[in-house]
Amino acid sequence: MPRKIRWIQSVLAGAVMVLCAGAAANAQIRPKVVKLNDEPKNVLFVGNSYFYYNNSLHNHVLNLLRSADPGNTFNATSATISDAPLSQHDINALLSSHKRHSSSGADGGNRQRFDAVIMMDCSWCSTEPQRKPTFAETVAKDSAIVRKHGAQPILFMTWAYADKPEMTERLADVYTAAGNANDALVIPAGLTFARARTLRPELVLNVPDKSHPSLAGTYLAACVVMASVYRRSPVGNTYHADLDDKTAAFLQEVAWATVQDYYRQ
Repeated sequence: MPRKIRWIQSVLAGAVMVLCAGAAANAQIRPKVVKLNDEPKNVLFVGNSYFYYNNSLHNHVLNLLRSADPGNTFNATSATISDAPLSQHDINALLSSHKRHSSSGADGGNRQRFDAVIMMDCSWCSTEPQRKPTFAETVAKDSAIVRKHGAQPILFMTWAYADKPEMTERLADVYTAAGNANDALVIPAGLTFARARTLRPELVLNVPDKSHPSLAGTYLAACVVMASVYRRSPVGNTYHADLDDKTAAFLQEVAWATVQDYYRQ
């Protein structure tokens, strides 16, 4: 085959791949909130095993942020219940307890109040027909509670199972709709997983159960949190979570590209 024809085929294949990735990274419903009012310094992650796998998502987010800005002070912690929907968490109790410890706890009052709460539902709960109303009601109730405590509510869009890509669009739309209804930022993690799988289908983002994240999946999710919540590009970040440089660089770029696409008006 002539070299010129091979070159044209390569260019066309690349163009198709980019188009497919773009399609996978778009929600039918567009987000209303595209940026937080203030950069959060102390964040609470509320969810389930998707958050606590691989030494907890919040630790990887902190490592990325501290690598990018060593002079800044970021803090985060997680409150997780295995396989639990958001409705099983008592957000008011979590924030009230932290506030009490902040003012009079054994730590001498050094603990700062949370200024953002990132919330997620169980992997399928938000889209299951009988549970969708509960998800919407819970997000509305908990967003109001978070604001009552002086924090910003944020939703973490979950990803599709590795063998059920059709979940992506449903998850994207239900999370985006809930975010819009409550003036809350939505982290497009699910759309980012879809884009990464399109571009590099051989990259394993889930453990064998096809649901929970591998280390690469957790790192990708951390990059998305950094890109969306802090509006800081993870591209070029030196923290790689023990992943090889090529894989980490790819995940950083996918996260940043998806966030840019998702919030583009």
